[in-house]
Amino acid sequence: MSGLTCDDRGMANVVRKLYRYLSASANRKLDEKADPRVQIDQAITEAQRQHQALVQQAAAVVGNQRQLEMRMARQIEEVESLTASARQAILLADAASAKGEADAAARYEQTAQAFASQLVAAESSFDDLKALHQQAALSAEQARRAVEDNTLRLEGQLAERARLLTQIEHAAMQEQMSKALDGMSRLTPPGDTPTLGQVRDKVEQRYAIALGRHELSSQGVESRMLEIRRASLDAKASNRLAEIRTALSAGPAVGGSDGTLSLDKGQADRPDA
Repeated sequence: MSGLTCDDRGMANVVRKLYRYLSASANRKLDEKADPRVQIDQAITEAQRQHQALVQQAAAVVGNQRQLEMRMARQIEEVESLTASARQAILLADAASAKGEADAAARYEQTAQAFASQLVAAESSFDDLKALHQQAALSAEQARRAVEDNTLRLEGQLAERARLLTQIEHAAMQEQMSKALDGMSRLTPPGDTPTLGQVRDKVEQRYAIALGRHELSSQGVESRMLEIRRASLDAKASNRLAEIRTALSAGPAVGGSDGTLSLDKGQADRPDA
């Protein structure tokens, strides 16, 4: 079975490039359409998941240190017990030898030798546990430091989340205010609700028409006749007021017993008196 030809490999490369391009394009469109608040929550959730995994790993390292410490404590007890047993066997061997009991002394000596062998093995095991504990203690300290550092980073990310959410809400408010101001400052397409500009134009148009009608009506014949009649009445009223002032300045006139002034003869004869 023959391998792929040059044309097949070229086509495969084209397909891979096209797939990567489409993937990158889809990711970019998704980022543009995605809600930033959802993306922030996703980032925080991932950071919290990683922190929890780090805490679990650190707990396992610290737990290993504690387990080694418990084994070391049991090993110390074992060493102390073997040491006491070996010491007791030597004392019994010495006592039997002092009594001339060679067989008993040999048996105790053999027992002491066995305890000594176990003691050497126990001490060697304790040394190994001690070396492991030192390594575990170092690893546990590094794990604790890593958890503390990551906790600070997570707290910083939570504070950043709060700041970004505040900025998002502020930006949304600014966008709404900008839309409202744009709608008030420019003519909008006809709709159910007229704009202030449309209402203002309608009021100004009605006011201008009313002014025009008043101007036209004030220039007619009837208007001029009314002005002439009003001027005539004003002139008569002025003359009558002057006559009254003249009569007052001439002194008291003949009047009744109650002291009220009476009009002179010329005024009494006026048709409108």
